[in-house]
Amino acid sequence: MSDNRTAMLDKIADLAAEQAKAVDAGGKYIARHKERGKLTARERIELLVDEGSAFLELMPLAGWGSDFAVGASIVTGIGVVEGVECMIVANDPTVKGGALNPWSVKKSFRAAEIAERNGLPTVNLTESGGADLPTQKEIFIPGGRGFRDLTRSSARKVPTVSVVFGNSTAGGAYVPGMSDYVIMVKEQAKVFLAGPPLVKMATGEETDDESLGGAEMHSRVSGSSDFLAADEYDAIRLARRVVARLNWRKAGDTPLPTYADPDLDPEDLLDLIPQDLKEPFDPREAILRIVDGVSTLRQAQDGAGSTTGGGNEVAFDEFKPLYGSALCVGWARLHGHPIGILANARGVLMSEEAQKAAQFIQLANQKDTPLLFLHNTTGYMVGKDYEQGGIIKHGAQMINAVSNSQVPHLTVIMGASYGAGNYGMNGRAYDPRFLFTWPSAKSSVMGPAQLAGVLEIVARESAEKKGQVFDADGFKAIKEMVETQIEEQSLPYVLSGMVYDDGVIDPRDTRTVLGICLSVIHNQRVEGAMNFGVFRL
Repeated sequence: MSDNRTAMLDKIADLAAEQAKAVDAGGKYIARHKERGKLTARERIELLVDEGSAFLELMPLAGWGSDFAVGASIVTGIGVVEGVECMIVANDPTVKGGALNPWSVKKSFRAAEIAERNGLPTVNLTESGGADLPTQKEIFIPGGRGFRDLTRSSARKVPTVSVVFGNSTAGGAYVPGMSDYVIMVKEQAKVFLAGPPLVKMATGEETDDESLGGAEMHSRVSGSSDFLAADEYDAIRLARRVVARLNWRKAGDTPLPTYADPDLDPEDLLDLIPQDLKEPFDPREAILRIVDGVSTLRQAQDGAGSTTGGGNEVAFDEFKPLYGSALCVGWARLHGHPIGILANARGVLMSEEAQKAAQFIQLANQKDTPLLFLHNTTGYMVGKDYEQGGIIKHGAQMINAVSNSQVPHLTVIMGASYGAGNYGMNGRAYDPRFLFTWPSAKSSVMGPAQLAGVLEIVARESAEKKGQVFDADGFKAIKEMVETQIEEQSLPYVLSGMVYDDGVIDPRDTRTVLGICLSVIHNQRVEGAMNFGVFRL
């Protein structure tokens, strides 16, 4: 077993342990919840999605490193319900009664953004006590966006379904109130703007949960519920029937009906990433383990008696392979979908790579092809010769192309993603449809050693200007502290906890994850940009 594989397997084991914290976030309250005959959030999702289909959980580590439970008290992801890809958002009532904290809000906003940009119906599995009151100042003002998103989705004719399993109070009452279809569970759902104690305090009226906001009342009297479910299983059955009757059709292109597995074994991705990210690796080795292969497809075609065009197929058609070799770009298919790929072959981006990328991105937009960015970059090259050669304007050309490209972008951070290289390679700030990281990923303004070194140079120059002697030995401890701090802040769990990605994934799952994302993207037509901003030449 290679050292790289051993190190990656250790990181994957750590990832599994961190993700388990989200599953077990409710602690002792999970058992109490089940004793009441209720399903957990993930059990509800498992029953909702089609049997045997995949559920792509998104942002499972949201809130990692904060004062709140990992997962931020909601489970979000994409699942297939009656053949329809849906965004599913489920409150976890075992974590503080499903109360929403600041990270829950960020996570739900990102889920709504994914649903909007990809045209996905949304199914809310609702059971929440509302906002986490001690942090209400961080929730109340931005939180109204959730209601806006629901109504705008309906206006776009993209349906929203709400299944209420328990409490849905105060602002949470507007989730079913603004959904297109509402299902409430008998003797469990409680939907009201104010509970009995607050009503008594505000108006002096004596009332009870059921007459104020119970499922029977909303189904028979107020009309806020469209379906009264006998129990949770019945509620999920009804939700599946609602989705089945949406008459939902994808507007985008369909993939090839037949495609091949990668020609190289995805298992070998574990050997690929060096432990020291300053060591370069050939991204083609990753690409050929992610994209559709040709050998098994050719065998299948030959077996069926069809022609293969003389056996000239290749899995990855590289573009400008002899120019700007630190960036590898080209065309491939993934799960039958056409895709353009930009992958860092060496960490640094120079003028040639930037210009090559700008041209390639324009070509992808010209033929309406989604783009995949595979990161391992330390940023754009610096130095007198490079500045005089126009690295700023060439880097700007690449960022211009990325910024104004209209085809869907997918991003995977495999290794380093530092400085403006993160921007040029379509980091989070550039709105990729989906962004995932490998456990080996690191991202910050620059590498820890470089940043600490810059601080030392600045401190030394400052001392010299003041006529003081620079204490190199004394600064050593500060330098080490800065390096440690930046190293910790650049790790994938920290970034994922801040919802700067859509999840940390096992490298071996990359093809499957990207295949789901490409399928989701094609719920809508893929159309490239008609024009770009001014390119400084």
